Amino acid sequence: METMDAILTRRSIRKYLPEPVSREMIEDILKAGMSAPSAGDEQPWHFIIIDRRELLEKISEMHPYAKMLKDAPAALLICADQNIPKFKDFWVQDCSAASENMLLAAHDLGLGAVWIGVYPAEKLVTGIRELFKIPDHVTPFSAIAIGHPAEEKSGRSRYEASRIHDNSW
Repeated sequence: METMDAILTRRSIRKYLPEPVSREMIEDILKAGMSAPSAGDEQPWHFIIIDRRELLEKISEMHPYAKMLKDAPAALLICADQNIPKFKDFWVQDCSAASENMLLAAHDLGLGAVWIGVYPAEKLVTGIRELFKIPDHVTPFSAIAIGHPAEEKSGRSRYEASRIHDNSW
């Protein structure tokens, strides 16, 4: 898949077939996440692979916008290490870039995926941290549900010329 085609046709997929996602596909998605740009190339991210049914269901119960995890065969949790010394205030951008790379990689592999925000909702951050025994200096940022799609969504143009300004507002 060409890069622009992947960007313009990727959609959030929330319905999945019960078929598992291979470890090779998961690792390819993680490689894409770890290839994202980061401030000072510090790469503050850590990832948790979630494929145990009871964990996916617990997240779907605690998170109001994660109901799709009840049927997803897997999810990837993106976390940020707050002990990274030099560019610590840029971890949100870094983890956002990693999350988007992972969504595009899943799409390229023919998988469906959707971004599930965790940070900055303190209740979700605390709940996810406790569920996965994440150390206090690591912040759960987002999760990405992944699976073989059980729904099809076509790409749609989101280009909006009225939001573009030349050289000043």
